[in-house]
Amino acid sequence: MTASDDIDSAAPSDGPAASVAPGPSAFSAIGVAPELAAALTALGYEEPTPIQREAIPPLLAGRDLLGQAATGTGKTAAFALPLLQRCVTGEPRKNRPSALVLVPTRELAMQVAEAVHKYGKAKHATVLPIYGGQSIGQQLRVLDRGVEIVVATPGRALDHLNRRSLVLDQVKMAVLDEADEMLDMGFAEDIEAILSKLPTDHQTALFSATLPPRILSIAKQHLRDPIRITIAKERPVAGEAPRVRQVAFVVPRAHKHAALGRVLDMEQPTSAIVFCRTRIEVDELTEAMGAQGWRAEALHGGLIQEQRDRVMKRFRGGQSELLIATDVAARGLDIDHLSHVVNYGVPSDADDYVHRIGRTGRAGREGVAITFVEPREHRLLRNIEFATRQKIRVENLPTVADLRSRRLELTKASLREAVLAGELDPYRSLVEELSNDLDVMDLAAAAVKLAHDASYAASGDQAEEQDLVFAPPPPMQRAGIASPSPHDPSRARLFVGAGRIDGLRPGDLVGAIAHQAGVPGNLIGAIKVTDRFALVDLPVAAIDHVIESLRGIAFNGRRVVFRRDLHG
Repeated sequence: MTASDDIDSAAPSDGPAASVAPGPSAFSAIGVAPELAAALTALGYEEPTPIQREAIPPLLAGRDLLGQAATGTGKTAAFALPLLQRCVTGEPRKNRPSALVLVPTRELAMQVAEAVHKYGKAKHATVLPIYGGQSIGQQLRVLDRGVEIVVATPGRALDHLNRRSLVLDQVKMAVLDEADEMLDMGFAEDIEAILSKLPTDHQTALFSATLPPRILSIAKQHLRDPIRITIAKERPVAGEAPRVRQVAFVVPRAHKHAALGRVLDMEQPTSAIVFCRTRIEVDELTEAMGAQGWRAEALHGGLIQEQRDRVMKRFRGGQSELLIATDVAARGLDIDHLSHVVNYGVPSDADDYVHRIGRTGRAGREGVAITFVEPREHRLLRNIEFATRQKIRVENLPTVADLRSRRLELTKASLREAVLAGELDPYRSLVEELSNDLDVMDLAAAAVKLAHDASYAASGDQAEEQDLVFAPPPPMQRAGIASPSPHDPSRARLFVGAGRIDGLRPGDLVGAIAHQAGVPGNLIGAIKVTDRFALVDLPVAAIDHVIESLRGIAFNGRRVVFRRDLHG
């Protein structure tokens, strides 16, 4: 395929163009077929987003397109609607789709396929997501029956091409979505191999959040006289607070675990992604946050697809609060309810920073972006500020006083909710009885103290005072998890990196410790099993021997970490 040396460029869009009447006519006005426009209305779409308004007409006209737009701008519909309108005939051919969409991750493949299916119901569009980690036999059977649209990750698409179970000679339109991420993940050669199999007269659309030289090189080689559109970052309306509050904390590396726990206890996120650099960092941080009482899940390239699916199901379902992930593993994830994004280290690239924090503060809600900066990383933070033209406020870590004040606020909110909820009659007679002998204010204060201490044990305050900057708050009580044993210098706690979600039971631990390590059962103290980890009370003299004896042991096919608990 020959490509033009020049790429036509439309002016960048700073926001919506002239207002178009809502309803089907808003999409019909830019060329969308009535049955597709009606489907959009039924799904709650009122009018096109800027990228949809600029991309749909040239794509419907058959033009190639190079689009720069971030996640969350509506670009899936921008290419899916023209694809459905131009390529779907209702006559799928065996192994020969009419349209191909390449995406970087299996999660994005499923999301795009689902969106195309919803938009194209009226046209009875057949769409198949294909990605690694899924049974290839099932994919082979569906391809053999025939589908019109394939949404694929590059690696699995190339696998099917080599098997001849996917043939691209009938493709009318090809889309590369999140192209910069596909290149960052090492798919450059796969993409080139796939594009070389397409017919010369096909239409190509390439979408990318950034346009580095490698992307422009692909566009120059494979796109014919393309229209180029750029959707500028959304600008906040004057007088309105930004949707994402950006803050940074300077923390030495050795104290990051504790600092993160302190900050999260202050922020109380409903759900958050914590971005780490390596798999090891993800696993270590997940354990540390779990030990502090947070329901944390790990996501990285070392997990098989079944494990990834379980992690995402629990996170999306609200069964976990923290998703601790490597950047690559989290790409393509579309999660609507994120309240916080945490950079456990400063991203080396400003575009990575922008892409990460863009996952929070969506749908008009305020989000929070937190970045931990090691003392030597100040320059990286300044580079991001310069590139984004946004100030990132550097704050001091919350103090013990800050944390206590925050806890009192939460207790006050809980009491207010209890009063508003009513159902207090069974307790009024007790209050009346006690008020005969006690001052009502003293009685109320005592009740508040009991409620507060039930959630935040005061026993950890002295330990906190010893290290005001980096000591974490009392972790176990924060989550309502009782400590397995009172403080006793002759006892220690064993941390076990498996929990209820892995099928672990207290009896399993007793059996392993007694039989593998030879510790008598009467020396094994209280055992607490949570969703992701367990704590076992043991004699100090025995704990190192137990750790060594259980090293490398597997439970349900997964190696389990055993170590001395950081907080006991």
